Amino acid sequence: MSKSPKRYPPELKERACRLVYDWRKARQRHNGGFVEIGEQLGVHPESLRAWFKQWQIDMGEAPGRTTEDQRRIIELEAKVKELERSNAILRSASAFFAAELDRPPKR
Repeated sequence: MSKSPKRYPPELKERACRLVYDWRKARQRHNGGFVEIGEQLGVHPESLRAWFKQWQIDMGEAPGRTTEDQRRIIELEAKVKELERSNAILRSASAFFAAELDRPPKR
C-alpha cells in the first residue's frame, strides 16, 4: 500500500522557497538548491522543486497560472456545475408543467 502524501503547512513552503531563492542569489545561480535546502528542511527535492516553480509564477517571475487563479478557476467550475444542475432541474420542471397544461381537464 502506498503512503499518502504529506501535507506541509504553507509557511514551510514559503520559507523553503525563499531559502532556495536566497541560496541561488548568494551563489549567483539560476538553478539548483533543491537538494541542499530539502535536506535541511526534511523535504523531498522534487516537492521543493514544484513548490518553487509555483512560487516563481505567484511572484510574477515565471509565466503560468497563479495559485489564486487556479483557486478561482476551481470555484468557478463548481459554480458552473451547480448552475448546469439547476438548469436541468428547471428544464424538467418546465417540461412537466407544460405537459400538464396540454392535458384535457379531468371530469
